[in-house]
Amino acid sequence: MSLDTVCLQEVEEARSRLRPSIRKTPLVPLNNGETDSQTKIFLKLENLHPIGSFKIRGACNAVELLPKAKLQSGVYTASAGNFSQGLAWNAQRLGVPCEIIVPEHAPRAKLEPTERLGGKVTRVAYDRWWQVIMEHQYEDASGTFIHPVCDRAVIAGNGTIGLEILEDLQEVDSIIVPYGGGGLSSGIALTVKAIRPQTKVYAVEVDTAAPLSAALAAGKPVPCSYTPTFVDGMGSKSVLDEMWPLVSKVLDGSIVVSLEDIANAVRLLAERNHVIAEGAGAAAVAAALTGRAGEGNIVCIISGGNIDIDVLINILQGKTP
Repeated sequence: MSLDTVCLQEVEEARSRLRPSIRKTPLVPLNNGETDSQTKIFLKLENLHPIGSFKIRGACNAVELLPKAKLQSGVYTASAGNFSQGLAWNAQRLGVPCEIIVPEHAPRAKLEPTERLGGKVTRVAYDRWWQVIMEHQYEDASGTFIHPVCDRAVIAGNGTIGLEILEDLQEVDSIIVPYGGGGLSSGIALTVKAIRPQTKVYAVEVDTAAPLSAALAAGKPVPCSYTPTFVDGMGSKSVLDEMWPLVSKVLDGSIVVSLEDIANAVRLLAERNHVIAEGAGAAAVAAALTGRAGEGNIVCIISGGNIDIDVLINILQGKTP
């Protein structure tokens, strides 16, 4: 079944599955020292989950939907880091094996917690990792493959963030979401627009890897340049073909920001808000501060806080890694 048919009912059912294990995260105002009454920026703190990332939601919904017989054989995925932790956390909770295929540049800040949670980590070259993402399989792994993006259950689990936002801020004008593969942004967008159609949902991308911006300009997924940076939770060589019908339908555009913009946002969140965000987690704030998401009530998804300590130190010292 096509991913662009994921519906609000699936998200609401996911909310019920997640409730025993996953806590609702807070929505708090951004303290940036400005008092512009036309724009109020809020932070949806997904970095406060046990694994430090929203990825725990989709992984939880996906494993809860697996038949017990399949679940006992274990699960595996391909992830640059945060989904690996989400799947490993849920696999450990249920007592089943878990393997993670990761690209060679994946940060230790995300891999070490995955291993502590019992996940088996297998490093491969980036192109081989991307092949696993595209083909939904890795011949040397056992168990059920759970795609970190192109999976109805994962998208619906991500959509529960949208339900929580509307519970806390009914009159939300715009939501900005970091764009990795599109599972988070589309899940939130389809949920929010089903309840409040006038709310705009924007992706944010970094200019070193902005496949959605390129696809929107071309009207279809196209190859784009990809440079690995400290913003490891976003970007790829192209929009996934499976995701294009959904993201092109529910997202209102892409806001592209620079590495410097994101480093400044990481610093602002740490110094003014006492929030530790990884590069992708701070990107939505960087986008909101450009003014390109409009005025009114703007929610920034702080998608994760798993940042390498050395990178964070460099940023706090005023540098852009």
